[in-house]
Amino acid sequence: MPIEETDELRRILEYDRVAVVGASTSYEKAAHIVPAYLQRHGYEITPINPNADEIFGEQTYDSLADVTEPIDIVEIFRPSAEVPEIVEQALARDDVKVIWMQLGIRHDEAAQTAEAAGLEVVQDHCMKVEHGRLIRHPMD
Repeated sequence: MPIEETDELRRILEYDRVAVVGASTSYEKAAHIVPAYLQRHGYEITPINPNADEIFGEQTYDSLADVTEPIDIVEIFRPSAEVPEIVEQALARDDVKVIWMQLGIRHDEAAQTAEAAGLEVVQDHCMKVEHGRLIRHPMD
């Protein structure tokens, strides 16, 4: 079952290395706003976008397979139909702990595949909203 409980979400938000599949160069899109917020709050962001060279001051990668740095959370900003392929890429790695599908994105079958392989899954939740709700920072 995808994670919904507050304590579990809070625990997941303690991971700090986030690969953002579908990171956007467009400042007005959630796929830019959310990871930029996370980066400002101390997360190491690795943008995945084959159409850009750099986002958030970080080198972009074409796919999860191309990332050489460790990843804790794969945050997905792609259509739900693309989630199974992204989950398969995540499962091919040995470092991913969580699949996080952004608000409006869910794929129950891919979530079950990820969970069966030992990954935790969050569906249809905004990481920025959950961080703001569950994690307090003295500078906020």
